[in-house]
Amino acid sequence: MRLMLAFAALVGIAHAAEGPGIGPGARPIGADWSRSPVYAASGMAATAQPLASQVAVDILKKGGSAVDAAIAANAALGLMEPTGCGIGGDLFAIVWDPKTRKLYGINGSGRAPMGRTLEETRAKSAAVVGEGNGIPPLGHLPVTVPGTVAAWQDLHDRFGKLPMRTVLAPAIAYAEDGFPVSPVIAYYLERAYRNFSAREPMIGEFDNARAVWFKNGPPKAGEIFRNPALARTYRLIAKDGARAFYQGAVARTIDAYMKRIGGDLRYEDFAAHKSEWVDPGCVDYRGVELCELPPNSQGFAALQMLSILKNVDLRRWGRGSAETIHYITEAKRLAFEDVARYYADPAFAEAPLDALLSDEYGRNRFGLIDPKRAMPAPGPGAFMNSPVDKSSDTTYLTVADKDGMMVSLIQSNYRGMGSGLAPDGLGFMLHDRGELFSLDPAHPNAYAPGKRPFQTIIPAFAMKNKEPWLSFGVMGGGMQPQGHVQIIVNLVDYGMGLQEAGDAARLHHDGGRQPTGVDDSPLGVLQLEPGVPAETVAKLKKMGHEVEIVDDGVVFGGYQAILKDPETGVYVGATEMRKDGTVAGY
Repeated sequence: MRLMLAFAALVGIAHAAEGPGIGPGARPIGADWSRSPVYAASGMAATAQPLASQVAVDILKKGGSAVDAAIAANAALGLMEPTGCGIGGDLFAIVWDPKTRKLYGINGSGRAPMGRTLEETRAKSAAVVGEGNGIPPLGHLPVTVPGTVAAWQDLHDRFGKLPMRTVLAPAIAYAEDGFPVSPVIAYYLERAYRNFSAREPMIGEFDNARAVWFKNGPPKAGEIFRNPALARTYRLIAKDGARAFYQGAVARTIDAYMKRIGGDLRYEDFAAHKSEWVDPGCVDYRGVELCELPPNSQGFAALQMLSILKNVDLRRWGRGSAETIHYITEAKRLAFEDVARYYADPAFAEAPLDALLSDEYGRNRFGLIDPKRAMPAPGPGAFMNSPVDKSSDTTYLTVADKDGMMVSLIQSNYRGMGSGLAPDGLGFMLHDRGELFSLDPAHPNAYAPGKRPFQTIIPAFAMKNKEPWLSFGVMGGGMQPQGHVQIIVNLVDYGMGLQEAGDAARLHHDGGRQPTGVDDSPLGVLQLEPGVPAETVAKLKKMGHEVEIVDDGVVFGGYQAILKDPETGVYVGATEMRKDGTVAGY
């Protein structure tokens, strides 16, 4: 919040605060409200926790690939940032492989229990949250099979160099010996504890989670935290790989735990799980090609937004202008109408993806935007033979190695640290991603046994002149595609530096049609950070937007990026000021 207040003071915005406000210090180069990016020639990692970034670089120095280092950092973050990720959740990644000169995508999302029907899910959900309110966010009903460990294994089998025992050794040591909790993560732990405590009856079994993370209340910043149970689980994975998780002791423990608490996941669901290699889709935006993963993720929403926005030259206005923010917001609203209408597990519902990403469709959607007024109620596009109509806690990291491999990886327990359920003695929480299913049987994203829910988590990658240019992401539910677009706009249209592109004030639009079928207001709320000028806020309100100023940074995501200089090959790294993270390189 202090950084946000300083940014607000810089641009002269009145903002209530205790005591006299103060702006940022002077910088010899670049924006006063930002800081320098990090440069390194041999390898680099950017994560949401400083120790995890160091873990990744240590693995690179041992001869590990960028994939080895990314897995090591992700394992460390599952311990150090349990509010954002863990092996009880899912994973998506994009890998640039310099040997084959190709982008590889992996969908590491899990599936719903095979033994529970849609009708049973509707009845059980209604008993908890009432009819018409979707699947509850806590307890066993939103839990699907966690896909992270299988994705680790598949990535490692294809691109790894070091044995898994070496890759996981740093996280195991930190779990056993302890580490000091960082400030933003401590804030999120306290927030999670309040939310869990307020809704403990919905969880059903919270004693295990309390014993792991909240034995004496939420850990404070600087407090040494240990998780020996997670260390034991990591040791099983280090020894036997994904088999330990899906066909071994971990799966059997979860099976017994679910039976004890009345849940529906079974050993057979774990044994049947597998990741999927997928091809990223790309859209050109003024000479930069943004690449994202297809559904069941929401990655193509960012591509749809850029396909719309490339029909207007945003450079006509300043980055903090009402016009630029208006066009980005309206492009988001249009894209997300299609997300809610068409995006789902492709094994169950085919979507018109080529049409959605076409230049013609982007032009047509752009034509719906009124340059002077917010659309009252945009709708999805219509396609022949299409399916019938009917805040997320995440970590993002990126790693690059000396050979030129670059990894863009995102991993999450979804909302609020997860379901609140921690299986006996394993040291991690199960995610609640299944909350994102629709309970409307006619919806493409309708719950079905063995189906993957709609996914918010998306890694991003950008190419320039057919060469790898930028591995990046912005975490946080529906903020993610909006964040990806704003980073690209900041870099391409406004010439910002890599760190400035992430530090600049963001917008987040919330509302409209939802993939769950539980829709919000068609107009929604346009949330802005205090760095947006007061005159811009006033003009946006006159244009019909419902504007809210949010000064705690929570809804605006978490950015990490590594750019490869096309001339020198040097890596440039940036990280999120709204989180605890750092960039490390060598």
